[in-house]
Amino acid sequence: MNDPYSVLGLSPGASEEEVKKAYRELARKYHPDNYHDNPLADLASEKMKEINEAYDAITKGPSYSGARPGSSYSGGGYSGEFAAVRTAINSGDLQYAERLLNDAANRNAEWNFLMGSLYYRKGWLNEARGYYEAAVTMEPGNPEFRQALQYMNSGGSAYRAEGFGVPAGRNCDACDICSALMCANLCCNCG
Repeated sequence: MNDPYSVLGLSPGASEEEVKKAYRELARKYHPDNYHDNPLADLASEKMKEINEAYDAITKGPSYSGARPGSSYSGGGYSGEFAAVRTAINSGDLQYAERLLNDAANRNAEWNFLMGSLYYRKGWLNEARGYYEAAVTMEPGNPEFRQALQYMNSGGSAYRAEGFGVPAGRNCDACDICSALMCANLCCNCG
């Protein structure tokens, strides 16, 4: 889905009420309950997913908050172009997010940032760092992009676990966290 407005059959200048009305009409038409025991059930379900993502992209996306169309960063707001990608990444639908990114014609700084986020979620940290670096190079003033790169460059560790059984100067890993939680669980359950 490249343009959430076109998915809902609207122009980009549509009002909030027009967006809600279009969403309700399409939701009634494509709701999976209407296609119970119907060979078109899978198609309707996919269409409903696309409609929901479009609605979320418009209502929760920055296009409502006055972002400049076509720009990736404008005072904290993002264009609606990649809102569906952000939603997919945040909900864990990495395959869909990757498909949207690969289909995108605009390979700007936000595209690179989102590719980095996608690869980070996949666990491909070197690839993620490369995309974050490209995003920061393209838009050095964007705090979101810089923060992601800084996080990667600090070893991907948001905090140091010193004081939780991890020696000073050493980053903790998943095993350290699990061990600490198991010990805490044993202490709490044995009392």
